[in-house]
Amino acid sequence: MKAIYLLGVDVGTSSIKTVILDSNAKVVAEETDFYRLINPDQVSIQVDAADMWRAFINCVSHLVSRNNVDPTLIGAISISSLCPGLAAFDAAGKLLVDPIIYSDRRSTQEAEIFREKVGDKRLFEITANSAMAGAMSGTSILWIKRNLPEIYERTKYFGHINTLMAQKLCGNFAIDHSNASYTLLYETVDRGIWSEELCEKVGIDIEKLPPLHKSTDVVGTLINQELLDLGLLPDTKIVIGGGDTACATFAAGVVKQWDVCESVGTSDVLTVAVEKPLFSPKFINRRHVVDGAWIYQGAMSHTGSSYKWMYDNFYQDFQAIASGSGKKGMLMMNEDAAKAAPGADGLVFLPYMMGERSPVWDAYARGEFFGLSLKTTRREMNRAVLEGCAYGLRQMFDICEELTGEKITHFSSIGGGAKSKVWAQIKADITGRDITVLDMSDMAPVGAALLAGVGAGVFKDVYEASAKVEKAVYTKIKHSDADKEVYDRRYQVYTGLYPRLKDLYRVNLGIKEN
Repeated sequence: MKAIYLLGVDVGTSSIKTVILDSNAKVVAEETDFYRLINPDQVSIQVDAADMWRAFINCVSHLVSRNNVDPTLIGAISISSLCPGLAAFDAAGKLLVDPIIYSDRRSTQEAEIFREKVGDKRLFEITANSAMAGAMSGTSILWIKRNLPEIYERTKYFGHINTLMAQKLCGNFAIDHSNASYTLLYETVDRGIWSEELCEKVGIDIEKLPPLHKSTDVVGTLINQELLDLGLLPDTKIVIGGGDTACATFAAGVVKQWDVCESVGTSDVLTVAVEKPLFSPKFINRRHVVDGAWIYQGAMSHTGSSYKWMYDNFYQDFQAIASGSGKKGMLMMNEDAAKAAPGADGLVFLPYMMGERSPVWDAYARGEFFGLSLKTTRREMNRAVLEGCAYGLRQMFDICEELTGEKITHFSSIGGGAKSKVWAQIKADITGRDITVLDMSDMAPVGAALLAGVGAGVFKDVYEASAKVEKAVYTKIKHSDADKEVYDRRYQVYTGLYPRLKDLYRVNLGIKEN
């Protein structure tokens, strides 16, 4: 079957986004739906898989019914997903554990076991990553083994969300290399295979890890009855896809050495492409969806969610004025932040709301306002949140340049949060770099659809696919040095806070070090 339409799916932190591309990589239709998370306590957070699947079926149904899309012309489907989202399956494909996502912190003890059994140095030599609860799914696998042994024994395969989606779509188990890179059980640096050494040392059965595939590999054809009932054909190809930021930045043009892009959503992820392994333990590192390339990523877990927390808890009056429109309310809050002086009157914010990935890798870290005074209002707190996330981004750039010796003078920015001109200007001024904001918020499902096109033979390769996407510019932000002195001083405070607070976070949470 000739693929005329390509369906890209992105499973985000609380929503499903879908897009239909034609054979020229033009967007034909888009649909979004939302699903629940399972969050029973302060350390546990999982995707409600049944509700996620409901949202996906709704999206496909609406793509067909609302957009005049002929479902018989959908030639291939591919999946982008948050990463990691650790799921367990029995031999029949039944889901045993709803996906445990990157911000879950139950497996802190298991992360310590990885460090003790393998050693930080050896772990990084093999995986190019560090052990942190939830952020690397091997810790969650080990948590299941130690706390849910009967589930562990029943598990045929552990996988990520694209494993779950592919299994439901075509009946086969698979995972791609960009997802496997975030397991702590995979040879990211050298051979690109599951590591017998790591599995043996931590006590995880290697045969429980699913077959590995390139992101453009076809792993089966459609058997799911719900989609067949919507009119899709049984020879629709299922392409495994990749991690969300890898898919998004691929669509945005990050395909060759030193391409740089920032993805702004719940998290803020800075991505740099390299053609050979060149990594820092302060970053998370992975194989790209572009075969033969790697990307290193500075991932701040709670930038967008920190700003939403600010909106939810301090701007109820704006919510009322916006009449339920979160977008309008956030715009009003942006404008309020712009009225505060640069430097937020001495207030500095650390966005470590539920632990942090890059660069501190600390599950116990928490958010912090430093410099509160009797003069502080919500306006300064608002601006401090935006500035704090920008200081974190500047810290990522400093680490990048120290690692590579390459000067980064500008970068692209994608994602919903990228379109805040107030925030983008703050980032440009604090980092001292110009920003090109691309005019597509949802690049991850586009990236997935492009991978579907490569797998189905619509595009010759990933380079042709990425080049076909129109990189429409939303705005270009030039940095200004007018407030450099005050920002430099606050940045010094920002980078000095965590080293001084690290031990106190543990005391505050009642954590006793060995």
